[in-house]
Amino acid sequence: MALRLQMKLGVLAERDRLPDSPDTVLVVEPTVGSQARTKGQLYLLVTSMVPGSRAREATRLVASAIRHEYYYDESAGIRVCVVKAILAANKRLTHARERSGLGHAEGSAPIGVGIAVVRDHELYVATVGPAEAYLSRGARLSTLPDPHRERGLPTRDLEPDVWRGEINVGDQLALVSPNVMGRLGPEELKDALVTLHPQPAIEHLHRRFAEAGGAGSDGGLVLEAAEVAVTRSSRTLVPVKPPEPLAGLPDRSPIPLADTVSGGVAAAQAGARRARSAAGGVVGRLVMRVQDAMPSRSPAPRRVTPLGARREMQQRAAVAVLVLIAVAGSLGVTASLFGGRPSPGPVISSVEAGRLAIEAARDNLDRVFGPGVDLVSNDPDLAEDLLADTIEQLDRAAAAGIANAIIRPLRTQAIDGLDRLYRMVEVTPTDVFTFAADSGVNLAGIVRGPDGAPYVLDPATASVYRVNLADKTAVAIFRDGTKAAGSVEAAPVMLTTGGQDLLILDVKNVLWRWRPADATGRGTTTKVDVTGSPEWGDDLRAIGTFVRDAAGLYNFYIVDPSEQEILAYTPAADGSGFPAPPSKRLTVPRSVDGVTCLYIDGDIWIADAGAILRIVGGVTEGWEAEPPPDELLREAPSYTVVMSSAERRTGRIYGYDPANERVVAFFKASGEYVEQYRLAGGAEDWADARGWYVEPGIADAPDTIVWITAQGIRQAVLEPVTSEPGPSTSPAAGSLLPGSEAPTAAPTAAP
Repeated sequence: MALRLQMKLGVLAERDRLPDSPDTVLVVEPTVGSQARTKGQLYLLVTSMVPGSRAREATRLVASAIRHEYYYDESAGIRVCVVKAILAANKRLTHARERSGLGHAEGSAPIGVGIAVVRDHELYVATVGPAEAYLSRGARLSTLPDPHRERGLPTRDLEPDVWRGEINVGDQLALVSPNVMGRLGPEELKDALVTLHPQPAIEHLHRRFAEAGGAGSDGGLVLEAAEVAVTRSSRTLVPVKPPEPLAGLPDRSPIPLADTVSGGVAAAQAGARRARSAAGGVVGRLVMRVQDAMPSRSPAPRRVTPLGARREMQQRAAVAVLVLIAVAGSLGVTASLFGGRPSPGPVISSVEAGRLAIEAARDNLDRVFGPGVDLVSNDPDLAEDLLADTIEQLDRAAAAGIANAIIRPLRTQAIDGLDRLYRMVEVTPTDVFTFAADSGVNLAGIVRGPDGAPYVLDPATASVYRVNLADKTAVAIFRDGTKAAGSVEAAPVMLTTGGQDLLILDVKNVLWRWRPADATGRGTTTKVDVTGSPEWGDDLRAIGTFVRDAAGLYNFYIVDPSEQEILAYTPAADGSGFPAPPSKRLTVPRSVDGVTCLYIDGDIWIADAGAILRIVGGVTEGWEAEPPPDELLREAPSYTVVMSSAERRTGRIYGYDPANERVVAFFKASGEYVEQYRLAGGAEDWADARGWYVEPGIADAPDTIVWITAQGIRQAVLEPVTSEPGPSTSPAAGSLLPGSEAPTAAPTAAP
C-alpha cells in the first residue's frame, strides 16, 4: 500500500515578525477533495528588498493574485498553472506600481516569489527574484540555481522555471528570504532542518537572524513530509436480546385455565366428527335397501342388425374420421402461419426500454461533458459513477436491439472519459530503424549497448547486430560460425549489457564478451569462462548483470529452472571471467519456469507468471504492484516485461501487459500505480513487440520506451505528443524478451 503524506508546517507568527518586515507568507491547504487531488497544497513566500508599509502591501497583492489565479485556472497542469499565476501577479503589480510606491532601477526589481506545490508524492518548486528554496534530503541540502535572481517583480522580461520532483517521508523544504540567508548562511539552515522539527526550526532561524542584527525582509517557511498514521478503533459486541430462561419448555398460555379450556374444546370437536361419520354410514345403508325394494324393468329383447346396415354405419364413421383429420390439419396450418408472430406488446416494451437507456446515457454524458463542464477534472468521483452507469445503460440498449451506429459514439465518449480518469496516456510511436525487406531478419531481443547504441539479436540469421543511428546502418558483430578468440561462435540465444561490455550467450552455453573499439561497429570479441556453464542446459529463462563497483566489475546472473534458483556469479579480480561457484539469490528454491524477464538495479526484479515481483534478501515479500483501476474496461493485467531506467527505489518502473497492449507505470519505491500508456491512433506495434528497454528523460523530460518488431526498432516518448520526435540516443538501462536484462547506471550494494 502506498504511503500517504502529511505536510508538517513551520511558519513564524505575525506578532513575532520584525516591525519593518515587508514579506508575506501564504499557505493554502484545500479541504475539498477534488481541489486537493488536482491542485494540491500551495505554500507561498513573497519577499521585498525594500522595507516599509508600501512594500508590504505589494507583497500581499502578489500573494493574493498568485493564489487566485492558480486555483481558478483549470486549463492545464500544475507546472503551467504556476507559471501563469506568477505572470498574472507580475502584470497586476506592474499596473499598481505607482500606487505601491516601489521605486527601483530597471533590471533590479525588489519583489521575490518562492512557491511550492505538493500533490501526493509530487513536489513543484519555483523561485523568481530575491527568494530562495532549499530541499533537505538525507542530511544533504540542495537549492535551485537562479542566474537571474536580481530580476524580481515587477519586470517586463519574466520567464519562470518550475522544478518538478518527488517528495518522500522525511524530506524538508525551506522557502527563505535571501536577506536571512545572507546573515546566517546555508550551514545554519542545514543544522536547523536536520536537528529540529519545522516550527522550532523556523523560530530558531528567526531568532538567530534577529541576534545577528538583521532587519527588513525576514520571511520564511519550512515543510516536512511525514507519514499519515493509520488508526483502527475496535467495537464491543452487544447481545441482541437477553437469554431466554424457559427455552425448550412446551409453550403455555399466560391466561389462567386457558390451556385446560382449549383442550376440552378440542376433545369435543373430535367426538363430534366420529358421531357424524357413524350417522352417515347408517343413512347410506338405509337408502340402498329402499332402492332394492323398488320395482325394476325387465331387460330389453336382443336385436339383430343386418350386415348391410352395419357396413353403411362403418362407412359413415370412416368419413367422419377423415373429415375430423382434415379439419385438424387445416387448423394446424393456420396456426403455424399466423400464430407464430410475436405479439406487439413485448416488442414495443423492448424498444421503449432501449430508448430510455439511450436517453439516460446521453443525460449522464451531458452532466459530465456539458458546455463549460468537465467533471473528469473537477469532480472525478461523480464523473466515474456517471460514466460507469453510462456503460451499463448502453449495454442495456444493445440488448434491446438499438442500432450500433447510435451506441458506438456514446460508448466511445464514455470510454474516453474513463480513460482520462484512469490516467490512460496515448503516446505516438516513431520509427528508429528498419531492416531491409530482403534482409531475412526476424528479431527476438534488444538491449542498449555500453556505447549507447541499440544491439539486436536475430535468430533467423544467427547474428547480433549493432545499429548505428547516425547513418542508419546495421553491422553484424557476432555470427554463427565466425572464428574468434581461438574458438568458433555459435548461434546467439540471449544478450545483456555489463559495464562497458556486451555479453552474448550462445546455444552451446558459451558466454562471449564484445567490447566496442569505436563508433563504427568495430570491437573485440573474447570468450568468458563461467564455472559450470556446460551444465546449464537449454532451459535458461533470462540473464542479467549488475555493476558492483566503480571499477566496472559486474556480477553475472542467470535464471535456471532446473536449479529452481536465480544464480549469481562474482567476477575475477581482473574481470576476465567468473571462476567462483555461484551463490543462490532465493532463500527457498521455487519454480522459475514462468519467468519472462529479469531486471536488476540493486534489487532483483522479475516478471513471473504475469506478476511483477521484487526479490530482496531472497524473498519476494514487502512490495506489490497496485492494479490499474480500470477493471470496468479491461481485463486484469498479466505482465511479461519489467523495465526501468531509474536508480534503486527511485523513479518509476514499467510493466508490459500484452493482453491489453499497454505499458503500466508504478512508483518503484512503493508499487503505487501512476499511469498507463497505449499507442495513439489504434497502432498495433505493441502486439508484435519482442524486446524492450527504457531511455531516461533528461532533467524533467519523460522517459522514452524503445522496442523491436520483427524487422525494425521503434520508440515512443511517454507523454501525449503532436510532433514526430526523432530517434533518441540518451543513455538508459534496458530489459527485453526473451530473458535479457539491463544493468544499473550507478553501482550500489549488490543484490
